[in-house]
Amino acid sequence: MTSWLWVKLVGNLLNLSTATGLLVGLLGRARFSRGPRGLVFANGYRIRFPVAGAFTIGNVVLSKHDRSYFDNPALVRHEERHSWQYFWLIGLPMLPLYVVGVVMSFLLTGDPASRNPFERLADLSDGGYRERPIQPIGKTVTQAFSGLRSRPKGP
Repeated sequence: MTSWLWVKLVGNLLNLSTATGLLVGLLGRARFSRGPRGLVFANGYRIRFPVAGAFTIGNVVLSKHDRSYFDNPALVRHEERHSWQYFWLIGLPMLPLYVVGVVMSFLLTGDPASRNPFERLADLSDGGYRERPIQPIGKTVTQAFSGLRSRPKGP
């Protein structure tokens, strides 16, 4: 590991974001393994939220999938960029700021990632996202409510 990766590793330990990621992984009964560049992979995460193939908290990358999911170098680069975002934002303030990014992106495009600045800085395509165009807010609201109506109701 380079000096800068050690700085990020120690910084994310001190700002408690990596500890939080490990706790979330434990709560989600994930299996931990060492990843590249100071990352920790937490596979087999069993909690249904958030709805994502993978998500990062500090230097911990959590996924419901098995370890082979991280055989994709572009995805690992994407998640590592998120770990740097935790470092630069001094840890846990990243979480509410990320939620603001999700809401902003959804209102602008109907998609939670496309205009989220954190996903854009981590490289949308590396994370498996597509850039969607900005659309009128009325279209976004219509899409959101039509999605709710089309869901099947209880038993």
